[in-house]
Amino acid sequence: MPDLRIDAPAGALRAHLSRPGVAAGPWPAVVVIHDIFGLGDNVREHAGRLAAAGYLALAPDLYSRGGRLRCVRTTLRSLLSGEGDAYDDLEACRSWLAGQPDGNGRVGVIGFCLGGGFALMTASRGFQAAAPNYGPIPRHLDVLDGACPVVASFGARDRSLRGAATVLEVALRDRGVIHDIEEYPDAGHGFMDRYNVGPVAPLLRVAGLGYDAGSAEDAWNRILRFFAQHLGSGRP
Repeated sequence: MPDLRIDAPAGALRAHLSRPGVAAGPWPAVVVIHDIFGLGDNVREHAGRLAAAGYLALAPDLYSRGGRLRCVRTTLRSLLSGEGDAYDDLEACRSWLAGQPDGNGRVGVIGFCLGGGFALMTASRGFQAAAPNYGPIPRHLDVLDGACPVVASFGARDRSLRGAATVLEVALRDRGVIHDIEEYPDAGHGFMDRYNVGPVAPLLRVAGLGYDAGSAEDAWNRILRFFAQHLGSGRP
């Protein structure tokens, strides 16, 4: 399916939409937030997997406006500050999905790396379920006050997020937020993202980076079960 445009306060936002290929709606929906590399094939693959499970899956390109380097810097600043165009863009996507005639009005959010951070930062902003994957923990944990149910996945070999799973577990438990947190012992950062890195893949694994099939499949199974419970399922 070709990319579409979503109206947002800062201007048109490019996005990729994956629809379930079988059965009729209404379907639950999910906003799929890309990693620091932007809206690439791996993110479209994630959206396709959600669509196959019966979800309207919308993956926005948070780098839609301006030069690439400028967009990356601006988006990172937004992630850390909790304000800015990125949040308006994500709200525009949530509202667009909630208003679709073939949707059931319930919208979740899933993110990877950078997107995982945004999934946590927006968990209290109108979503019904959030799935942050190896995303940074918010600097100020009070943004999790009133958060929707959270299913989060981390890799124990991810040196950049050491201890993050425990911090998030405690923060959500203390706030009474329904949650499912898992840290995979054999996984590092980006363990759910397939990139064509060729012969350097073993080196990335030694460095605590890269795809890990077993951990990725288990994480997806947990996410889909969790979404089915809190968003509903579009499968017949």
